[in-house]
Amino acid sequence: MSETLYLLSGKEIDKKVDETWKILEEKVKECRKCPLSENRTQSVFGEGSKKTELMFVGEGPGADEDLQGLPFVGKAGQLLNQIFAAAGIDRSEVYITNVVKCRPPQNRVPTVEECSACNDYLFAQISLVQPKILVTLGNTPTKWLLKTTHEGITQLRGKWFDWYGIKLMPMFHPSYLLRNQSRKVGSPRHLTWQDIQEVKARWDEIRQAAKQ
Repeated sequence: MSETLYLLSGKEIDKKVDETWKILEEKVKECRKCPLSENRTQSVFGEGSKKTELMFVGEGPGADEDLQGLPFVGKAGQLLNQIFAAAGIDRSEVYITNVVKCRPPQNRVPTVEECSACNDYLFAQISLVQPKILVTLGNTPTKWLLKTTHEGITQLRGKWFDWYGIKLMPMFHPSYLLRNQSRKVGSPRHLTWQDIQEVKARWDEIRQAAKQ
């Protein structure tokens, strides 16, 4: 008996992916899986290129993000933009999201239960983007994805980890850098500059290899 194999064209695959993105974003918008949804202005899904090799994951929305519905638009986001610009990274060419999609009260650290409630959303975003490089900004996304309990961002930043076939690099969160203004050798800002340059260099290598 002969069987016919139907293959989706590239355009059809793109359409299916776009539909999945829309469904996922709608689920996040309507989500009531944890108490964080009760006091939010709106959820903050993510922003940027959905076809990129480079993805950033932060902790959660702050007050400005809660109002605008976009990640990293407050003071920490402005500093992140400066870091991107200095390293030659176009923000529109990367994808940015957070572990939790709703603002924790007083910008406190999200609980394990809150991170768990958003986990499927985050993993779906990573699966859809399919990045080659994943940068975790701060303690929460780093410890959440790497499942570490003892080591924190100070010990883990600047190191490459293999995470389900993706190269993962932890970096300090921009909000931490706002509280640490020193640019001396060994300072958080100096170390972050080293880290982002290494991320950019690896990203350049990946993009260059894709052209060959």
